[in-house]
Amino acid sequence: MTTHYFEHPLNEKTRIYLRVESLLNQLQVSSQFSDDQQHLLLFRSLFDLLEIFEQIQLKSELAKDIEKQRLMYKSWLDVPGVDQEMLNNVLAEVDQVHSELMAAERFGQSLKEDRFLSAIRQRFNLPGGACCFDLPALHHWLHLPIERKTHDANQWINTLLPLADALKLWLKLTRETGHFKPQVAQAGFFQSDAEEANILRLNIPLNYGVYPMISGHKSRFAIKFIEFHSGQACSQDIKFELAVCS
Repeated sequence: MTTHYFEHPLNEKTRIYLRVESLLNQLQVSSQFSDDQQHLLLFRSLFDLLEIFEQIQLKSELAKDIEKQRLMYKSWLDVPGVDQEMLNNVLAEVDQVHSELMAAERFGQSLKEDRFLSAIRQRFNLPGGACCFDLPALHHWLHLPIERKTHDANQWINTLLPLADALKLWLKLTRETGHFKPQVAQAGFFQSDAEEANILRLNIPLNYGVYPMISGHKSRFAIKFIEFHSGQACSQDIKFELAVCS
């Protein structure tokens, strides 16, 4: 059965984490320069990340959340029934990521100091502002050999590796706390307690032709399914899978 996978954050910090994850994925894809327009996605993703870094102290927030995970996993040491070898491997990975994160520069600092990026960032935000007459420096860069452009892109991305590794680990461990269970939305509506959750994960059969509208916070949430073709609330029962991740 073909399903539609959907994630929803239950607090603002997790919302930002998921946005950053999406932008980092876009950076990786666009840095391959598989077509002539990929540079637009590359620079848009970089500049969107810089906007986020200027709005929130992401490094300190992520470090605190990684530390919380470390303390939680340490509390399971020597607990009967817990795979201690696997637990020690997880703790070693958490320790390494946390150490690299703390040693890293403030996120985006090198990018903000990059002369080329600084020169094009402001006008790049204009509608259609990537034209050659708006950004002649960018136009010149686009005509450099692919090896030079790939080198530059990798240098920019590498400055974000401590962020990428820490965020990837936090999201991985968070997602693994939830297990998919079958649920039924009666007449297209479902609600439940969240118990200090961070993320909801849904698998929705595509044949229903619906998508979820979710409201809630870390202790309670509600899901209303909307018909894609009409934009109206669905009135039929929807069987789907749900994982609540803390």
